[in-house]
Amino acid sequence: MELSDYFSQLFSDYTLRTITLGTAILGAICGMLGSFAVLRKQSLLGDAISHAALPGIAIAFLITGTKDSNILLLGALVSGLIGTFWIRGMITKTHLKSDTALGLVLSLFFGFGMLLLTFIQKQPNANQAGLDKYLFGQAATLVESDVMLMAIVTGICLVIMLLFWKEFKILLFDADYTKTLGFNTRFIDVLITFFIVLAIVLGLQTVGVVLMSAMLLAPAAAARQWTNKLSVMIVLAAIFGAFSGVFGTAISASQNNLSTGPVIVLVAGVFVVVSFVFSPGRGILFKQLRKYQNRRDLKLQKTLQFMFDIAKTHENISHPHAIKILNNFQGYTRASLKEMEEKEWVKVRGQKWAMTEKGYDAAVNLYKNN
Repeated sequence: MELSDYFSQLFSDYTLRTITLGTAILGAICGMLGSFAVLRKQSLLGDAISHAALPGIAIAFLITGTKDSNILLLGALVSGLIGTFWIRGMITKTHLKSDTALGLVLSLFFGFGMLLLTFIQKQPNANQAGLDKYLFGQAATLVESDVMLMAIVTGICLVIMLLFWKEFKILLFDADYTKTLGFNTRFIDVLITFFIVLAIVLGLQTVGVVLMSAMLLAPAAAARQWTNKLSVMIVLAAIFGAFSGVFGTAISASQNNLSTGPVIVLVAGVFVVVSFVFSPGRGILFKQLRKYQNRRDLKLQKTLQFMFDIAKTHENISHPHAIKILNNFQGYTRASLKEMEEKEWVKVRGQKWAMTEKGYDAAVNLYKNN
């Protein structure tokens, strides 16, 4: 299937429509909540929670004996929340750093989950097949009820975000000040964390345990490059996440033997790379251009100051001087002299230069500013 065929069949084909809508909603909610994780410097939290959810899926299957996605995701939610509170407990009750706590929970829970999956797959019950899809995701298994659940959770998340917008915003940037205002910082912190865990759990079926953290962080990291405003960042992250879901699904559907989850993550990675290179404020390209421009301006100013020091020794500033006087000066180049002439700071006649009134005033202002 070609990409053009995919988009032409999008609204008529139930399966394509369901998967695309599901991945778009998932990308949007992950982008929104991932913004809070990025700004709170909890980027590894998504990785730890997604891996911590794996034993919950396995235990839910062992208890119920069914592969109902809602029950399995409920088990993942419980397991993810337990892992989250373990991390918080280790950080607050011990001397362990946050990265150590995250690494411990990630490895212990994931190891336990893999052990349970191995045990389940060796059982004679044929119903156990397919649980491994939660490792790398399988978007093709999304049904309308899964998409409805994602949409409901996204709607609740938006309502909560609007209701507690002021509290979320203050807590992100100054937790101590939030306490002095009388806000319950613990409740707000738990609320943000709960919704991050919920978004991760919702994405396990589509993207999988291994790649879910990238889905949470990539759109937010890309959006952070374009703005310093929280509301704009959240909107941009949601847009980047939604487009990653749509285009990742389209590329996966148009090619044979391409898993949807990894392709979505790769598309999100493209957004990150483009943002890191081309964003006007923080992009590598524009940083280098500004660096080059600043260096050129500094060279120009140094040359002007040097010429000013020579010119002010004469009563007439337009007294001609030989260009060879500048040859031993480090800031001087033929290009800078030509640029100064274009700015009408100096006049050049053959091998002679003279400062203009405009150049003299510019040099005086330069000294005043310094």
